[in-house]
Amino acid sequence: MKFYSCLLILLENLATGAAVIQSSTYDDLYAERAIDGRLDSPCTETVNGSDPWWRLDLQAIYHINSIVITNVLYCCADRINGAEIRIGNSLENNGNNNPLCAVITSIALGQPHTYKCSGMEGRYLNVFIPGNDKVLSMCEVEVFGGKSKNLASGGGVIQSSTSSSGSAEKAIDGKLDTFTESLSESNPWWRVDLGYTYRVESVVISNRVDCCSDRINGAEIHIGNSLDKNGNNNPLCAVISGIPAGQSYIYSCGGMVGRYVNVFLPGAGKILNLCEVEVYKEENLAQGAAVLQSSTWFINYAEKAIDGKLDSTCAGTIYGSNPWWRLDLGAVHCIDRVVITNNVDCCPQQIVGAEIHIGKSLENDGNNNPLCAVISGIPAGESYTYNCFLMEGRYVNVFLPGNGKTLSMCEVEVFADRCVKRSMIKMKFSSSADLTETTVKNNLLKQLETALDNSGLKNVTVQWSQDPVEEIIMVKDEIRESVLTNTFNNIISVCVCIFTLKKQCNVITKIFYFTACSAGN
Repeated sequence: MKFYSCLLILLENLATGAAVIQSSTYDDLYAERAIDGRLDSPCTETVNGSDPWWRLDLQAIYHINSIVITNVLYCCADRINGAEIRIGNSLENNGNNNPLCAVITSIALGQPHTYKCSGMEGRYLNVFIPGNDKVLSMCEVEVFGGKSKNLASGGGVIQSSTSSSGSAEKAIDGKLDTFTESLSESNPWWRVDLGYTYRVESVVISNRVDCCSDRINGAEIHIGNSLDKNGNNNPLCAVISGIPAGQSYIYSCGGMVGRYVNVFLPGAGKILNLCEVEVYKEENLAQGAAVLQSSTWFINYAEKAIDGKLDSTCAGTIYGSNPWWRLDLGAVHCIDRVVITNNVDCCPQQIVGAEIHIGKSLENDGNNNPLCAVISGIPAGESYTYNCFLMEGRYVNVFLPGNGKTLSMCEVEVFADRCVKRSMIKMKFSSSADLTETTVKNNLLKQLETALDNSGLKNVTVQWSQDPVEEIIMVKDEIRESVLTNTFNNIISVCVCIFTLKKQCNVITKIFYFTACSAGN
């Protein structure tokens, strides 16, 4: 008897419910048809012409990990050939000038194809076919990624001067039709106080819509912890050479550390206008997680190492043998890197020799998990990054082997790969069809998605993490008969049951031989 093992993954589709538009529309094949979640309905289609395009507005800036394009069902598969996928924050040339994620060489009729975008940042996603006498037609566009929190929102703001109603708060009100305005003066500036010290990954500046877009030219973005010269002497992240009216540009700051973000415009007779300023950091998985340490010195609790304050008091253990500190992430993640900030005021040598362990076991309090790195030394108050290369684990331990040791750290930050959380279900089932054949394999996924949608689990995509593997299993005749009575439709109903159970109970992995299933199993 043939059995097939597989692993399925669910991801949230960011395109569902977003705003869409296309360069033209043939008949009733509207742009919205590419995000209706239906692979059996009419697709989008533009009128035959030059440089047709389709654009998705996510309404916020996301890190885009992957995009899935499903081609038309019945004819003209080659129309999609040469289409470009572009992601960014500009509407210049209708968004078609944004950075390139991928070029579509071809997609078979009715088939999906995944394009990796490796965390590209953007609000707009375009599918654009350059050239004359072109028709753009797609059955479905799916977008997967994650959104960062804007640290500037709700922060304390101030500017060098205010003209009319252009108050400093207008740059963090979330509205793209309001803006700040300083008086005409020398060296105007605007500053946001984030409240705490963060590692700033990027700053997004949106220019005013109506006029005077060149006023922003030459402005500098500074990040740091000093208020010397109102914060304008802090380290430089970027210089703004220009931003078109009404557009948003991202400036990468590479993890610069600071509490204050300044926009400073050097020169005489200058007016500083800002429509919106957004400040982003990478998601630190450690914040809000459960922590524990082997002992606690005075009030240096384990939680002090994940409070997000790089300038606050630190975690610390009592003097003793083999002290340790452990972080419980609550679920298994692929850990990209761990950042350790050493004690600020004294004794930086205490951290020397500490080991970073990552894994799923609590044996020896988690200190027996696989090793990511050994800390050879970190200067007082400084932060060092240790690359863990996507080690899988729920627990992150910092362990200091030896006698007469004290473990003290100001902050521990944990960063995972930029991907949305995935739900995995391992399956094993019988099938008279050959699931190693591409068409059969894809049809199964479509039926699973339809069944999930009908059961109330909306906006999910099911995809293979690896190809199904055929197994030949010898069974007794009575068992063979029982297994063979489980038809292909039974597979669909069991999958619905599994996914419903996952949603309710947070079950990560289950192996199923397709027999009867109920929500209580």
